[in-house]
Amino acid sequence: MLTYLIILLDDTSVSFCHADNPRCERRLIPLDVLRQGIRFAMMENLTIQFVYPDYPLPADYASVIESIDHAKIKPTVEAADVWVTDKPFEGEVDVPVVLRITRQELFAQTEEISNLIGHAPRLNIVITDIGAFTDDDFERYRALLADISARVETLTKEGRMPWVSLVTDRMALTKMNNCGAGDSSITLAPNGRFYVCPAFYYEAPEDSIGDLEAGIDIRNRQLYKLEYAPLCRRCDAYQCRRCIWLNRKLTREVNTPSHEQCVVAHLERNASRTLLANIRKANPNFLAETKIEEIDYLDPFEMKREK
Repeated sequence: MLTYLIILLDDTSVSFCHADNPRCERRLIPLDVLRQGIRFAMMENLTIQFVYPDYPLPADYASVIESIDHAKIKPTVEAADVWVTDKPFEGEVDVPVVLRITRQELFAQTEEISNLIGHAPRLNIVITDIGAFTDDDFERYRALLADISARVETLTKEGRMPWVSLVTDRMALTKMNNCGAGDSSITLAPNGRFYVCPAFYYEAPEDSIGDLEAGIDIRNRQLYKLEYAPLCRRCDAYQCRRCIWLNRKLTREVNTPSHEQCVVAHLERNASRTLLANIRKANPNFLAETKIEEIDYLDPFEMKREK
C-alpha cells in the first residue's frame, strides 16, 4: 500500500540511496508544483519526505513546506531529520545519518567508520557500488562486518544500544523491511512527474509513472510487491534493501535482486546472527522475539539452482 511520497526539491537534491545523482545544474521545483504535490499527499494520506539540495531554498518555499508534517532529508546536518553525507563525521550528531560510500572507501576506512558507531542515533551505511563486488570483496566485507559487530557488542555491554544498519537492523526485524519503491513509496520530481524512486528520474526522466494531473500509472504494479518476488518472499535477510533500481539495472527484472545484492545481504544477516548470540551471552533476553537460523548459503538463487 502506498504510504510515502518523496519530493525532490531540486534536480540537484542529495541522493540518499545506492544511485548517484549525476545532475549538477540547479532546477528548483516550481512553487505551484510543490503545492500540488503536498495536496496530492494529503488527498492520498501519504507521509512526505522532502529531499533537499545543498543550497538554501528561497524564503517562500519554507512556509509551503512547513504547511504539512514531513521529514527533511538533507546534505547538511542543520535542521535535518536525516543527514546524508559521503564521508565520516566528527563529534556527536543528534539525527540519523546516512553515510554513502563505495566499497573500497568502506574497506579503507573501517576503523574510522567503526568509531562513528554510537555517535549518532542511527547510522545507515549505503554502499554505492554493490554491483561491482567480487569474491575477494565479499571476504573483506565479512571481516568488516565482524569489526563493526565487535564495536556494537562493546557498546552494548556498556549499557548502550547503537544502531548501525549493516548489523543491527536484522536483529530487530521479524519481517521484510525493504525500500518499497513502487509499492509503499513513489517520488515526485521537479518536472511535476512521478517516478518509482529518485534513481529512475536521475537515470531516465522519460520513464515516469504519471503526473499530478493524470495520477499514477505503474505498469505491472504487482511486480514491485514482495509477494511477486519468488526468491525474496521466502528470504529472511529482512534488512536487505532489495533495491528496485539495482534489480532492474543488474538483472533487468525489478523483482529479482542480483547475486551481489543477495550475497551482501546474507553476509549482513549472518553477522547479525553472530552478534545477537554474543550479546545474549551476557543478556539472554535481549530481543527475545528474534530468531535467526543458521544457513549454509549466501545466495538463495544458487540454492534453488542446485535443487
